[in-house]
Amino acid sequence: MTASLRPGSPLRLVVHGAAGRMGQRVIACAASDTTPWQLVAAIERSGHPRLGADAGALAGLAPAGVAVGDAWQCPADVAIDFSLPEAVAGFAAACANSRLPLVVATTGLGPREILALEAAAKTIPVLQSPSMSLAVNVAMDLVARAGTLLGRSGVRSDVEIVECHHRHKEDSPSGTALKFGSIVREVLGQTREVHGREGRPGARPADEIGYHALRAGDNPGEHTILFGMDGESLSINVRATNRDCYARGALAAAAFLVGQPAGLYSMRDVLGL
Repeated sequence: MTASLRPGSPLRLVVHGAAGRMGQRVIACAASDTTPWQLVAAIERSGHPRLGADAGALAGLAPAGVAVGDAWQCPADVAIDFSLPEAVAGFAAACANSRLPLVVATTGLGPREILALEAAAKTIPVLQSPSMSLAVNVAMDLVARAGTLLGRSGVRSDVEIVECHHRHKEDSPSGTALKFGSIVREVLGQTREVHGREGRPGARPADEIGYHALRAGDNPGEHTILFGMDGESLSINVRATNRDCYARGALAAAAFLVGQPAGLYSMRDVLGL
């Protein structure tokens, strides 16, 4: 349930997926963020083994007095979703019913989830991004600029996208890598994609984007976009050293979203791009 903003008061935060790795980091980072936050609800699915645990203690902080539950009733200003794709649609509908602005940081969304967010955005402000990292979103802008300039030159640019993530990541290529690809495709006009290569695929066609996904160790995320020309190349690389960049980006997005009108937003709006 939402209520009018209170001048000078902390923003009241709901975290969905609060017992997960990223939910815990959002709660921990909110405690030291430049924007003052008050955790008012920590949500997990019904039957989750962490239900009833103190959300602050779970995140490695002092007890917050907020137990992990499967619903919320208290007034709140904004929600951050770091859950699973299959949980997004239901939570988006619940936020829309409560008129609660929503940041969706969950990746690997399919058509059903995107439709659910579009429906919710008719009632509330919804911000969704394939990456909450501020650096990644700046890199996306740089990739668009580089592709546009190279496209104007008329010089052939072969684009390869290499991404590396931890062994636990389930989707491949990452949603961020696919977003980089869609940006390149929009400015350079490639019409086909290839995911890895083996055997004798023949000479590389000009209208192809190559994706390569590495899964190893505990890497929180690294992307390299390579523009290969005759005689030179340009690489744009962005790398996370820990997961806090995603948590702090989500908090920046949440602070931006409070007070915005209903509609769909992205990290470009947060950065003013």
